[in-house]
Parts: sequence; structure tokens; C-alpha cells
Amino acid sequence: MKPYKNKINKIRSFALSLIFIGFIIMYGAIFFREHQWLVIIFMTLGILCILGSTFVYGWIGFLSTRAVLVECPGCHKHTKVLGRVDMCMYCNEPLTLDPSLEGQEFDQSLNNRTKRND
Repeated sequence: MKPYKNKINKIRSFALSLIFIGFIIMYGAIFFREHQWLVIIFMTLGILCILGSTFVYGWIGFLSTRAVLVECPGCHKHTKVLGRVDMCMYCNEPLTLDPSLEGQEFDQSLNNRTKRND
């Protein structure tokens, strides 16, 4: 099973990867210089990836302003928590804002309202 990461960092990493994917797609147009319509398609797809990245960065910035700032009990640094359970940005310690979840094994599905066992 893959290790858990902080939600904010995970979304920021996705947005950064969209930028690089967009540049790679646009550089792919170099191989099709003879066909102008393929160059236009590659450039358009690359720009759409970069614009999508801009949208994702704006969205996570908005979510980050609403996130709850808590002090991690493990490393004593301040980190932002999205949802009921999240990981520390620095030491990857599980954090929760719900006292009923303390002591339970960390699972991302605890954030889903449909899968809760309340």
C-alpha cells in the first residue's frame, strides 16, 4: 500500500506535474513541424494543461485558507488539516480533529461521510 501524504501537498504536487506535462506536450510539437495542424493541437493541449494547473493552484490556495491550523504533537510544527483526518506536512504523523477517531488506525476513508460508522 502506498504511503499517505498530506492532502494539500498531494494536490500541489499534482498541479506542479500538470505544468511539466504541459511543457512536455508542447515540446512534442517540435517533432511534427511539417504538419501545422498537429503543432496547433500539441500547443493547445499543453496550454490547457498549464491553465488547468493554474486553476488547481488557485483552488488549493482557497482550500488552504480555510484549513485548520494545528500543532503536530510529534514534531511540534504547525500544519494545516483538511477534513477529519490528515497527515502532518513535516513528519507524516496522523492527525485528527474528531475526538471519536483518536486511537484508531489512520485511513483516508474516514473523511468520506458515506463510509463513516457513526
